[in-house]
Amino acid sequence: MTAQADIGLIGLAVMGQNLVLNMNDHGATVAVFNRTVSKVDEFLQDAAAGRSTILGAHTLEEFVGMLKRPRRIMLMVKAGEAVDQNIEQLLPYLEHGDIIIDGGNSHFPDSERRAHYLAEKGILFVGTGVSGGEEGARFGPSIMPGGHTQAWPVIKEIFQGISAKTETGEPCCDWVGSGGAGHYVKMVHNGIEYGDIQLIAEAYHIMKLAGMDHKAMKAAFEQWNQGELNSYLIEIAADVLGKKDEDGSPLVEKILDAAGQKGTGKWTGINALDMGVPVTLIMESVFARSLSAMKDERVRASKLIHGPEKGFQGAHEALVEDLGQALLASKIISYAQGFMLMREASKEYGWNLNFGGIALMWRGGCIIRSVFLGKIKEAFDKDPNLDNLMVAPYFREILERTQASWRRVVSQAVIGGIPVPAMSSALAFFDGYRTERLPANMVQALRDYFGAHTYERVDRPRGEFFHTNWTGTGGKVSSSTYNV
Repeated sequence: MTAQADIGLIGLAVMGQNLVLNMNDHGATVAVFNRTVSKVDEFLQDAAAGRSTILGAHTLEEFVGMLKRPRRIMLMVKAGEAVDQNIEQLLPYLEHGDIIIDGGNSHFPDSERRAHYLAEKGILFVGTGVSGGEEGARFGPSIMPGGHTQAWPVIKEIFQGISAKTETGEPCCDWVGSGGAGHYVKMVHNGIEYGDIQLIAEAYHIMKLAGMDHKAMKAAFEQWNQGELNSYLIEIAADVLGKKDEDGSPLVEKILDAAGQKGTGKWTGINALDMGVPVTLIMESVFARSLSAMKDERVRASKLIHGPEKGFQGAHEALVEDLGQALLASKIISYAQGFMLMREASKEYGWNLNFGGIALMWRGGCIIRSVFLGKIKEAFDKDPNLDNLMVAPYFREILERTQASWRRVVSQAVIGGIPVPAMSSALAFFDGYRTERLPANMVQALRDYFGAHTYERVDRPRGEFFHTNWTGTGGKVSSSTYNV
């Protein structure tokens, strides 16, 4: 048949279907294929009914034949082996200069590998993060493409056309960098998302144990969403708290307190450990989900191990004010740590990431979209070499203004036996980062004592290492040094 489709998409689950409809709404003729071929016909007869410019294929050969050259093929399949399988099945039908786009939540090293592999075959690869869930895919997601730069001019119009837009009309989509850069940025986005969600859960838990009813909690989140905390997750938290079950009781209380995860938060933590970047809030949020999954064990422990009676003292109005400030401060730490990690990755992998551009891509469409992402963009536009968001004037002022409330919330939670791993780790990081002299000198002394691991001295140039024979009985041999 005559090639007439501008782009093809494989994988007709909800995200894939919604992206196809979004592309079609913006003028693209789209070819579709699915491993379970019956889903193609179901899609054409249901969600895509009456759309003559969405073309269904029943074989890969037919699908590729529908595409204009250079062929643009987007995979919306499960991350991992399924992506590699689809690539291998496509390769016999592709030509030099064709483009394969992986739009799933792939791990960035896999995208690096696929980019190198396909380059050897003359095929351009794009690994792109897509955030915003089902609604975002349908009406405007945040899109984070990376891979072979030659592919960007060919896909730019379609991707920026379907992406979310800022209030001033800028697309929440731009080129991120080479190799796995796009999926790396999406990974960090998801890590920050883990942190944001955990912070919201901790705020809810505190309010609940302080005796606030769900109507009052919903009102608190709605109030916060009118100010500096304005964000998608705060907005939908209010919706969650207002949702009733069939019997009229709050639905959220019927949900089992065992959180799931798909791995992107864990990947963020592992990469941070590999590069020695202390993304403590994100890691605590991942571990909080792991602890929640130990439901049966926690139930048994609750009957055996006793602490203070869980509760929060004081008027609810004052609590809501302090809690909102603590949430805001902790949220800034979450983003600051995410951008710290991307800064190191940019150096490590040679990506030259545009941090202001990334903040703009996250300004709309994605799960972590929030009002202060515009301020993050302004901070990096003003100083592209900014050490940390916490030292930018706008964020520094907020942290200094909110820290009294932040400390009250964390200290009262600790006294009341309420677990707040994300808020407390954020506060500990804030205090550690602003401390000129930390007790790591004692760490180094102990390491040198038992393992001859050496140390640097404050009265000597950095890079000179020393070993002390602490007991008087050891030799002069010292261990090699290792720094992440």
